[in-house]
Amino acid sequence: MSQQRKKVVTDLINKYSSDFNYKNSETAIILAAGHGKRIKSQTSKMLHKIWGKPTVQRVFEACQKGLPKFNSIIVTGIKAEDVIQVIGNKNNNLFAFQEEQHGTGHAVQIALKKINPKKYKGIVYILPGDMGLIDDLTMKMFKREFVKSKTDMMVLTGMYEGNPYENSYGRIIRVKPVDDSGKPSGPDAGKVIEIIEYKDILSLDEKIPYVRKFNGKNYSYTREELIRNNEFNSGVFAFKFNYLVKLINKIKSDNVQGEIYITDLIALFNQNKLSVSAVSAKQQHVIMGFNNKSVLKEMEAIARKNVYEQIKDIIEIDDPEDFFIADDVMKEIIQADKKGNPLDIKIGKGVYVGEGVKLNYNIKFRKNVYIDGNVLLGQNVTIGENVHLSCFPGQKLELKNGVEILWNDIVKGNITIGENSRIESSVNITGSDDFPTLIGKNVTVKGTSYIFGSIIDDDLFIEHSVIIKKKVDKLIRKDGKVQDIKFFLPMPEGIDAIDDL
Repeated sequence: MSQQRKKVVTDLINKYSSDFNYKNSETAIILAAGHGKRIKSQTSKMLHKIWGKPTVQRVFEACQKGLPKFNSIIVTGIKAEDVIQVIGNKNNNLFAFQEEQHGTGHAVQIALKKINPKKYKGIVYILPGDMGLIDDLTMKMFKREFVKSKTDMMVLTGMYEGNPYENSYGRIIRVKPVDDSGKPSGPDAGKVIEIIEYKDILSLDEKIPYVRKFNGKNYSYTREELIRNNEFNSGVFAFKFNYLVKLINKIKSDNVQGEIYITDLIALFNQNKLSVSAVSAKQQHVIMGFNNKSVLKEMEAIARKNVYEQIKDIIEIDDPEDFFIADDVMKEIIQADKKGNPLDIKIGKGVYVGEGVKLNYNIKFRKNVYIDGNVLLGQNVTIGENVHLSCFPGQKLELKNGVEILWNDIVKGNITIGENSRIESSVNITGSDDFPTLIGKNVTVKGTSYIFGSIIDDDLFIEHSVIIKKKVDKLIRKDGKVQDIKFFLPMPEGIDAIDDL
């Protein structure tokens, strides 16, 4: 790696890292250094999105909500700059840099250098950064089970369903009911001996048993037995910090990959008479990670289904397999429902409701509506097919009660549209920070019209017009009717370059 890039990464780490709070008894280390070659993308594996958010951000938020008073250390590597800037400045969060990837154990070694062992006592949780479906409930459960177990290390495991030869996860090796001599294992039965990586299983000789020693007794496992073992390592661990920091540098790299595996800590803990336990996730999907696009797509489908199940009886969703509602919007829908009044919100097929959008009562989104950003909707608003509504950070787009936006319109920027106004098809409306667009009540805009940075009075009818940075007044004619605005166009430029054929 060039010195220039190393300096860039170091500067970013210094800029975005905050202080480690030694009073917090819990620390989460998130492993986000890998790029993921099999995902076949220029985008870092950690930045691929699950339901609108990068996976590493979802892992961080699960820890943030599940472990309220915690420190976090995010280990970056390939694409470090992108990962750091996505997470940004967070309280008690530090970034570490794994310049060369030598395994998960190596990444943890680098992370632990950020902690002064003389000043810290507590629990350390370790999570992979691609586990985009993990949630706060899982983290709360894992914390509760670890504390209750009174063990020194805990592994969060899963139970694989399907062809065992397609299970690339490391297998959990437990003590058998009897040892190789036929003697009962007693209270040791079921205890975790170690985790063996799938690639290391494949390298074993089919004819030679894999023998492990636990508390002076030998236990043998065939290659086929290990492959068919469906209990796998999720990559999520909990440790008592003092034991973790004592043993982390004793891991060896004598494996097929030549890497330092964090999973080898199980054997080290057992050898040092420290206790190791395991607990399985209540829902298997929460511990899914991904190495390819097909699994990522599967995780996205699971996330969508989870959202649908939470709100399917609160609002109407035309197609459960083709919609998006951001997390914050979904939570507001659930909170509004608790007030007891019917929401009467309808979401058409292909609708995208992004972060920051404020819904209201009796909202109808037709097919393929895209709405994102600080967009505030009044009551009884209808948005037609293929409409785009959005604004840039720091701006506000507000549709008052009774507004109707018809199909194929683009409404973008600093804009307010007054009550009962109707924006018909093929209209574009934009507004900037310096020139917001304000449209009054009962206004109709139709035809191939464009409005930018203008103020439009109430009760006006505008058709086939281009209005840029204008004040359009409500003019009452002699017959008492309001003057319509039709075919208003700015003075043309470049007319001398145009000739009749």
